[in-house]
Amino acid sequence: MTTTKDNGQNCEYFVVKAHDNGVQVIGLTRGQDTRFHHAEKLDRGEVLIAQFTEHTSAVKIRGRATVMTKYGVIEAGDQE
Repeated sequence: MTTTKDNGQNCEYFVVKAHDNGVQVIGLTRGQDTRFHHAEKLDRGEVLIAQFTEHTSAVKIRGRATVMTKYGVIEAGDQE
């Protein structure tokens, strides 16, 4: 799940599938000060396809969700 931008920089995609209503996906910036720069709320069953970019270096997930990357699948939140 990788694409190459015009400048040759690789931008990796990831997928988040919500298991509950109100799952938050929060993008964090690059640089000396890490800050929130974008947030999405997903409802149960919704899927977000996103990518890391020159502005987004990390993502925080709040709630029960499946996160899929080229490195594998991760379950976020308490899985009952």
